[in-house]
Amino acid sequence: MAATPAPPTLKFTGSKHLIQRLVLATLTGKPLRISQIRSASHTSPGLAPHEVSFLRLLEALTNGSQIEFSYTGTTVLYKPGLITGSAAGHGAQGGVIRHEVPGECRRGVSFFLVPLCLLAPFAKAGVNVLFTGPGVITSSTETGDVSMDTVRTAILPVFKSFGIERDLEVRILRRSNAGRDGKGGGGEVQLVFGHQVRLPKTVHLMSAGQVKRVRGVAYSTGVAGANNARLIEAARGVLNEVAPDTYIFSDVSAAPFVPAPTRENPAAKRKTGLGFGLSLVAETNTGALYSADVASPPAGGEPPEDLGRKCAFQLLEAIEQGGCVSSVAAPTLLTLMAMGSEDVGRVALGKEVLGSEHVVQLARDLRSFGMSGWGLRDGDEEDSIVVSIVGKGVGNVGRKIA
Repeated sequence: MAATPAPPTLKFTGSKHLIQRLVLATLTGKPLRISQIRSASHTSPGLAPHEVSFLRLLEALTNGSQIEFSYTGTTVLYKPGLITGSAAGHGAQGGVIRHEVPGECRRGVSFFLVPLCLLAPFAKAGVNVLFTGPGVITSSTETGDVSMDTVRTAILPVFKSFGIERDLEVRILRRSNAGRDGKGGGGEVQLVFGHQVRLPKTVHLMSAGQVKRVRGVAYSTGVAGANNARLIEAARGVLNEVAPDTYIFSDVSAAPFVPAPTRENPAAKRKTGLGFGLSLVAETNTGALYSADVASPPAGGEPPEDLGRKCAFQLLEAIEQGGCVSSVAAPTLLTLMAMGSEDVGRVALGKEVLGSEHVVQLARDLRSFGMSGWGLRDGDEEDSIVVSIVGKGVGNVGRKIA
């Protein structure tokens, strides 16, 4: 009997959308070669610390993956294996994968968590990952990452539409803002994703509905708790006029300590990740969610009142964009639709969300990995487009074998 030929290696260039392509390669089982990664940079060519850290996470989460780097780190060859999750003997100890984020990391922990949530439903066993180390930032960042509160309240609920809703939890064990110069934080986050499926259900999300309530979390880490009250008062000053049912929780925590050894004291530690921030989520009567996120800059100098108003206006802009899903959760929803059963799923998206660079590139990458093209037509609501996607039935290979 002739051996099955290996699938052809897909080739891409550049560091942009690198994580998205690694996730799609893992889901579809297709090998991937990415070249010219920051090859024009004279100071820091090749993969950044957060990208190398994500590749290590992929290696721990899968069995049989092969990752090869070039000498300069500007080329990566990735041959994906089976997504085993936190099964014993495959990178997990005691059913938990401990992933340490390096201190020079400038990205928030949501940079790792959102792609991980996409892989988790298709794992052979449950996923339980603990993010620790001096580089864990739980707040939103200047590099565009959302906070853990937004992941918990605006991205995880998307999985419920696909019939994935049991044992899903994000635990913020220790909060942290971005540290000095935006590097590191020292926080701690645990993701528990225990609901694995063979194929996600087909979804039809056509009506955005009207906003019925706004919820949020104001957090302060290592600074006075009065900052939370000022954030909440400023945000409510804007939102109460349009959404009277507005409730914002307050969370005050101590700053984390990270190792800072010196010659005199090798066991010395220092505080890091000081700051405050606000996460807001608006929910409509049909279950659509819109979110906004702000955090104090590492250099400081921005009062809580300005940040509170800024976050409230960002939320109003997200609501104005329309559609049944915000720009933060749209890539997750669209990828799950493409991976689902062989039926036509539909979702109404705002024109600005659909036309964003991330969503347009996702459509191109899905086509490159053998998924269906998208059908587009005008929606019933103003400024909305209905996106129709035929699932390819790729689903969970691990569950199929089991």
